[in-house]
Amino acid sequence: MKIIKKIAIVLLIALVGIQFYRPEKNNAEYRDVLAFEKETNVDDEIAVVLKNNCYNCHSNKTTYPWYAEIAPVSFFLSSHVNDGNRHFNVSKWESYSNKKKDHKLDELIEEVEEGEMPLKSYTIIHGALTKKEKEALLNWAKTARQNYK
Repeated sequence: MKIIKKIAIVLLIALVGIQFYRPEKNNAEYRDVLAFEKETNVDDEIAVVLKNNCYNCHSNKTTYPWYAEIAPVSFFLSSHVNDGNRHFNVSKWESYSNKKKDHKLDELIEEVEEGEMPLKSYTIIHGALTKKEKEALLNWAKTARQNYK
């Protein structure tokens, strides 16, 4: 019993101590998605879907929830945002070649069709795409790809 108490105290001290270390946040001045939205002809319906389900992890500006200030959740979220930006960052759309733009939209289609995006960990809290939103997003992405063929 004594050993369990010591382990609990050490874990509690570690949990409190880790609160003082914060991962770097994805906090640009503003969410620069205008070039992406203009070039891919994003309408109002798709803009809402992208804002609510994609831009937090796939742009240079993340809107963090209150629980992002609590470790170890802050590290988990930071990892997801960094990984999402590494794979696809709409704020860097203008720097992509047409071939890369086509490939990124193709990946978007594949990930959404397979239910891989948005991530399950995201949809648990924020809700999944509705069937209508998913269909609209896929139709938009397939149409947008035509610009890069």
